[in-house]
Amino acid sequence: MTLSAPETEDQDELLEYRLSLRLGPVHARQRLGIEREAEARVLGRKRSSFHLENLTSAPGFIRFCLRISGLLGRGQANSRRLDTARNRFHLPGLPGEFEGFRILHLTDLHVDMDEANLQAVIHQVSSLDYDLCVLTGDYRKDTRGPIDATLDGMARLREVIRGPAYAVLGNHDSVRMVPALEDMGYSLLMNEMVPLERNGEQLYLAGVDDPHFYKVHNLQRAGDDIPPGGTSLLLSHSPEIWREAAHAGYDMFLCGHTHGGQICLPGGIPLTLDADCPRHLGRGYWRVNGMQGYTSPGAGTSVVNVRLNCPPEVTLHTLTRGPSQ
Repeated sequence: MTLSAPETEDQDELLEYRLSLRLGPVHARQRLGIEREAEARVLGRKRSSFHLENLTSAPGFIRFCLRISGLLGRGQANSRRLDTARNRFHLPGLPGEFEGFRILHLTDLHVDMDEANLQAVIHQVSSLDYDLCVLTGDYRKDTRGPIDATLDGMARLREVIRGPAYAVLGNHDSVRMVPALEDMGYSLLMNEMVPLERNGEQLYLAGVDDPHFYKVHNLQRAGDDIPPGGTSLLLSHSPEIWREAAHAGYDMFLCGHTHGGQICLPGGIPLTLDADCPRHLGRGYWRVNGMQGYTSPGAGTSVVNVRLNCPPEVTLHTLTRGPSQ
């Protein structure tokens, strides 16, 4: 059924009102305004902020190059063969009740990109054991346009995620997705913090809105209520705010965005990370100024559904007070 213009306008007004109540009028107005500008052009807000995924010809050109080089089929098969990576965060000040706490980290799912990849993610997640699931953005295939297919994929994924699921938005995601995602049972952290409690002890989980393209992250708003000495975990779509986060006092930092390069040279050397950060922050575990971080290469793909020398992953993080091995 096609909605008439007045009905569409009424729905848009209702959405803006709901987002204003949820996020505050300034955040909602800013995010929606930038989205509307971005959807109208291929270049970002500055001519220097070019994004390959916004070029409608890019996927076909890259796919053609891979096909003639004989790498297309292998790359597609690789993109559907997920690993479960395991990481340990060693935190001497971790509250005792959170010893061994396991966090499932999902990122860059792009659920409407490739049905076979989404099925692989669902299969991988359904067999894992964890205490909390967190998601660090980029649920949509494109950076603009419809969101219905994305929401359908996220709803199917939510059916196999057990327990709480906290999420932040990425640069591919529309703020228009927030009400529907929260109705499904995802808890969006939009420059917000929530204390996780176990038998009277707390771990502080904060999350910021996209810092890569929209630049609507607010670390102060997210972290002001974390008490001094409290163990804290920050969710961000991109590692690009690593310096700000470390100086803000966060203990752990989980992110994605880079895809680990997605199409890499032998040895996993990325051609590009599309992120303004040191290359050693582009994938895996890292440590900066006392803050421990992990940049996941993600479970999905962007632009084309291929991976070369960079396998996709879902990540299980275990928190422990014990010393590093």
